[in-house]
Amino acid sequence: MSAVWTAAWAAVRRRVLQTIVIGIVVLASTATIVMALGLLESAAAPFDRAFATQQGAHLSAAFDPTKTSADQLKQAAGQTVSAGPFPQATVDTSASQVFLGTLTVAGRADPGGPVDRLTIWRGRWATAPGEIVLNRTPGGEGGNNLGFEISIPGRPKLTVVGFAHSVTGSADAWVTPDQVNALQPTALQMLYRFPDAGTAAKVAEGQKSVTTGIPEGALLGTLSHLTVKDKATSELGVFIPFLMIFGILGLVVAVLIVANVVSGAVVAGFRHIGMLKALGFTPGQVMAVYLVMISIPAVLGCVLGTVAGNFFAKPIVQDAVEGFGVTELSFAPWVNAVALLGMPALVVSAALVPALRARGLPAAQAISAGTTTHTGRALRIQRWLTTTPLPRSVSLGLGVPFARAGRSALTLASVVLGVMTVTLAAGLTMSVTAYDSAVRPSYDDRVEVLAGRPPGLPVMRTPEMGEPPNATLSDADDEKMLRSLPGTDAVLAVSQLETEVAGGTQNATIFFYRGDTGKLGPRVLTGHWPDGPGQVVAPSRFLNQRGLQVGDTITVQANENRTELKIVGVVLTNNEDEIFADWSALNVLAPGTRAHSYQVRFTSGTVRETFTAAIAKGDPGLRVMPPRDGSSSTGVIIVSASVTLTLVLGLVAALGVFNTVVLNARERRRDLGMLKSIGMTPRQVTVMLVTSMGVLGVLGGLAGVPLGVAAHQLVVPAMAHAAQSDAVDVLMQVYHAPALALLALAGVVIAVLGALVPARGAARLSIATVLHNE
Repeated sequence: MSAVWTAAWAAVRRRVLQTIVIGIVVLASTATIVMALGLLESAAAPFDRAFATQQGAHLSAAFDPTKTSADQLKQAAGQTVSAGPFPQATVDTSASQVFLGTLTVAGRADPGGPVDRLTIWRGRWATAPGEIVLNRTPGGEGGNNLGFEISIPGRPKLTVVGFAHSVTGSADAWVTPDQVNALQPTALQMLYRFPDAGTAAKVAEGQKSVTTGIPEGALLGTLSHLTVKDKATSELGVFIPFLMIFGILGLVVAVLIVANVVSGAVVAGFRHIGMLKALGFTPGQVMAVYLVMISIPAVLGCVLGTVAGNFFAKPIVQDAVEGFGVTELSFAPWVNAVALLGMPALVVSAALVPALRARGLPAAQAISAGTTTHTGRALRIQRWLTTTPLPRSVSLGLGVPFARAGRSALTLASVVLGVMTVTLAAGLTMSVTAYDSAVRPSYDDRVEVLAGRPPGLPVMRTPEMGEPPNATLSDADDEKMLRSLPGTDAVLAVSQLETEVAGGTQNATIFFYRGDTGKLGPRVLTGHWPDGPGQVVAPSRFLNQRGLQVGDTITVQANENRTELKIVGVVLTNNEDEIFADWSALNVLAPGTRAHSYQVRFTSGTVRETFTAAIAKGDPGLRVMPPRDGSSSTGVIIVSASVTLTLVLGLVAALGVFNTVVLNARERRRDLGMLKSIGMTPRQVTVMLVTSMGVLGVLGGLAGVPLGVAAHQLVVPAMAHAAQSDAVDVLMQVYHAPALALLALAGVVIAVLGALVPARGAARLSIATVLHNE
């Protein structure tokens, strides 16, 4: 055994470049596998895992305290796992300096308990009077600054001391049980976990069991975890197909590269194998030498790669899953275990087949490996290429891949997957950009003008915005003034109103339009824009989450006013809480309401600054808003993750090319020496070796682009379906001929970048060095 170790360690020290290449490739491949498995593991039911971790409530129920008591609720729960009852108050913050909407506030002594364990991800829990904890998704919108106050007339002043997250959305905020009494609670909240709650029927069965014996009319409302899950997955489930496809690609690329590098390293060492046999090593010892020689850098690269994979992958996955309340992401233990144990096993398996072949080679045949004359198909192809008018360095380079068909096939496969990844990532980026541009358009020829704040939606005073707008002219006069300005092409008056949708689980904000809706209104996907009273259009998410479709009628209410609205179209805005109606509906729900903002489009050649100055002169109380940023946080995450993962997989593919050129140059040292001795320059040697990989890059580009487009056609509809969006045409029609041609060049880029360094290194070798051992 000592002889085997001595020979293996000597080979490692002597073949420094090969050792470094194997170590780096295994490191990069292991990191890729950790990222791939981590992506796949994290993409598998993130809501379910967060729900299980926080012991989420299968059913949240609110009861009327005037018709039932805490003791009755506990008794009715029986053996069912439950938490509560918690006093529950409704707090309207529209009169507060900081507007947070209408908050459902529960009184809880601590964030733990058997059901709905809250995750405090910033600050601390409320423990004293005057303190409140808000329900916020980690990393989500809404601000993360603590210490601001919520002041409501007739209610205690509350200071925000922490942000927590409830996976089941049991409340909007929490205070101490004593504090909630001062907020005038109107309900008692109970949280339940059932043994089986996988379907709506099972949840209904569980609800019946825990409400048996409760007085009739005491149950005010319920919220099933299935409803919460649908909403959560519709908002963030868009990441799951995206993560899974990149995870699978990373896994396949890593396996191919390792198999290529390790098997090639053993084949390139046949001559050394012959020398060992000549010195008296048995076939078994020879095989052991090579397995140990390969394993040394592989094990070191595997350990470092596992660490690197966790370091780089977790931020990417964290951005995608933090919306489910995952504050501290940790991959399952099996992810790192598979990488630490599976990669060495893969390395040994890849080395075993050529090592077994080397084991049976006679010493004389092994020693002559790399020096004998090549015969067969490769030689015939190279001879045919010499008859073409191509430069000699190019024709020789084109024939190199045929000498080692298996190695070239593995290298080509890695290039194909690299190009496929680039094509898919480019398509996803273009789809996200196109969707954001369609949903949140930002035009150079439009301005948005604020006239005042909608009822119940105070405009926040910030240093950037100054005081809220307050138009000095009437609604009709402001619109007339805007239309009369030089350069005005179209004007759209907009007002909004918070309403309740009868039979729904969510409220809705209705935007009422008056004026040039055909020119400035949202894009209508199906149906038509409201052209009469009592009509409304809605985004697909609004319809999907409520089980509605075009032609259905909804009943909305604002204050004491109620009206029916018929859905006549689907618009491309994809917000589940916003719908759009004609101005006539506003006259029913809130008579006399003026426009709160105007959208104005000006003609070509109009100077924006001059136009906005004219608006300020016409009504100093109006405020022109700066152009909006059309990007969304989800889109930014997808684009940044796509770029990162593409760079990683592209680097791994380039390493495979790098290794192939190193092995080809090592095996052809004698040929290179002979070519240089008859006049081939170092530059021609570089061109020859780069060309040998460039042809694989061309083939990889031609094959990888269609595969990337096909993957895009599968992944994007799945992402759109998860987001409950019907705007598939906007997402799908993003590839065009010029872009496809550029993407095909990605294979050449990967091949050339991977081949250039080892090719130049081989070209710099002197003739004496190359032929020293001949």
